[in-house]
Amino acid sequence: MSETASTWFDGRARVLFVHAHPDDETIATGGTLAALAEAGREPLLVTLTRGERGEVVAGPLEALVAAHGIAVARQNELKTALGMLGVDRHAFLGVEPARAEGHPPVIYEDSGMAWGPDGRATAAQDASPDALTSAPAVEALNDLLAAAFHSGAQAIVSYDDGGGYGHPDHVFAHRIARAVAHALEIPFWGIVSDVFASDVAPVHASESVEAYDVSPWLPRKVAALRAYGTQLTVDGDEIVHVGGQREPIGTVEAFRRLTPVAGSPGSSSSAD
Repeated sequence: MSETASTWFDGRARVLFVHAHPDDETIATGGTLAALAEAGREPLLVTLTRGERGEVVAGPLEALVAAHGIAVARQNELKTALGMLGVDRHAFLGVEPARAEGHPPVIYEDSGMAWGPDGRATAAQDASPDALTSAPAVEALNDLLAAAFHSGAQAIVSYDDGGGYGHPDHVFAHRIARAVAHALEIPFWGIVSDVFASDVAPVHASESVEAYDVSPWLPRKVAALRAYGTQLTVDGDEIVHVGGQREPIGTVEAFRRLTPVAGSPGSSSSAD
């Protein structure tokens, strides 16, 4: 099956995945990451924050988080999860190699969120001055540009323009990831949040949607999910989030290509 994955994302050797918090990469793209890694495609993951604002699942891990802090716990969970997925190349935004040259390391913190009346996430009212969405956008953009350039990224994957479910850090991730793709003239794929929804079809003629069957890598994805004990539990074929929300563990992961390579067949002067 890894030979099949060798053709995904146009067969480009180095795909950069941009995610907002630890666990996002596994929930949304874990099967794809595992497949690309197994196929020798060298996926690179850049995580923008350490998930400092995340709640903690009730149970024995609460004491661990209280003793060491949620950021430390989630960093350790991320390291374990990436081991399960077989992903070796990872960086936090603001730290080399995801830091603009000549600048000291910086930590972009989780911006937090609140649930809006429409059931989608909105910005939190108490985001800290160190939050990702409080930082100068150009600084974070240059950091991600450095990561993409120095890693030789040939394509970028992140959220759609709505950030999936609306979290401000996800929306921010989309904006800087797509901007970097434009700057480097490499394609950008947005994660399709619900692969069975009616809006999976391309919106514009210049777009295309690719749905990948990741069921051969499902054991790796599930093992990676189980690493995130502070954030979720695995119940059969479902994820139970810290707030009690249930979500099926995806066996199909879909991506909408939004930015064609300049000058490639089917490309246009504008990807919007």
